[in-house]
Formats: sequence, C-alpha cells, structure tokens
Amino acid sequence: MADQRHPVIPRGDRLSAWGAPAPHPPGPLAPVPPGAGAMKGSYLPGEQTSRMGGSRPPSPLAPVPPEGLPDKRQGYRASSIAPANDAWEALMSAHASLIRRFAAEDVWGDISMKEYDVLYTLSKCDKPIRLTELNQHVLLSQPALSRMVDRLAVRGLVHRVADDRDHRGVRLSLTEEGRAVQHRVGRRHARSVAKAMLAGLTPTELRQLEEICVKLTVTPDR
Repeated sequence: MADQRHPVIPRGDRLSAWGAPAPHPPGPLAPVPPGAGAMKGSYLPGEQTSRMGGSRPPSPLAPVPPEGLPDKRQGYRASSIAPANDAWEALMSAHASLIRRFAAEDVWGDISMKEYDVLYTLSKCDKPIRLTELNQHVLLSQPALSRMVDRLAVRGLVHRVADDRDHRGVRLSLTEEGRAVQHRVGRRHARSVAKAMLAGLTPTELRQLEEICVKLTVTPDR
C-alpha cells in the first residue's frame, strides 16, 4: 500500500495533453523525485580538467567527482567519469536552453512559468496535499514555494484547507478557476513543447529519450 503521507503523483495520459478534457498538460519543469539533488548540488568549476584528464575548459555545470577515485565499490571506474559528465553537461544544457525558450513564449497569460508548474503539479493530485509534498515535485525552495502558494491563493487559483491530521498545517488543491487556468495555459504549452521536441528529434528518438530519462529517475544510487 502506498504511503499516504507522501502520495505518488501519477504521470498521467500523455495523449490527453493535446485537447479536451486535457487534465494533465505537460509541466514546463521536470518533477523532482524524492532525494534528488541535481539542482541543489555543489558545482565547482575548478579542478575539473585535471580530474577528468581532458583539455576542454571546465563547465560550471559538471559536478566534481568524489575524492579517491577509482574505487570499484563506488560503482564506477575512472574511465567512465568523463563520458558520464559529458552526458550530464549535455542534458543540463538542453534543459536550460528549452526552459529559456519556453519562458520567453507568449503562452503563460498572467501567470509565470513557475506558477504554472505549481498549478500543473496540483492538477495531478486526486486529493489535497501538504506543502512539503508539493515541494518534492517543483524546483523551488520551501520558503519560496510557500510565498508563491500564498499569492496563488489570494488570486483564487489555489484552495487551502485545514489538515485533518495536523490542525497546525494545511492541505492544498486547485480551485475551479485554478484548474481552468492550468488547462488553458497547458494546452498552449503542450503545442510549444511538441514544436520544440519534434524540430530536433524523430518519434523514435523521442521514445528513446523518454526511456532514458525515466531510467535515470528510477535508478537507485549504487
């Protein structure tokens, strides 16, 4: 039985993003799986070239490998560090490029892309969730997310209700207006995503990319 304190937000039907009722248009930001620290790690630009053994200028996005390599008990060899970091840099560069492109498009109306991401995440929940649970799936610190939820609640897009199990806390869900905004913006965003992805990838490559990203998400640390 799933842990009710930390509900798993389903991925939803991808095809439904293209039209009515379109309950789950794709979010602009990838949900953060519990325990993931890719965006919160420490990236040190120095020392990379000597550690990696290459002549390419170091990238600030590449994480510095731990001391004491190689160590078979850590699950990787020294020869695998450079390809792994090259793949990581390519992934982060693609993500940053697409996010900038989507943020600049005129599809968001009177909400920001980050606010849409919160609405999108709540739209996938079949019941109200706590702020800490919402925070596991968006790329925001909890204080920043709390302030954003306050603003969305004032605008009538998010509903806050007292937590039956903890009367000091609240649970969050979309209002009817919030759900309507998410659907309207989501349909436009879905078309933007399709245009960007199909411009550079074939349908087969899109399936391969999805499989790779899912595998990275669910693969435990070794």
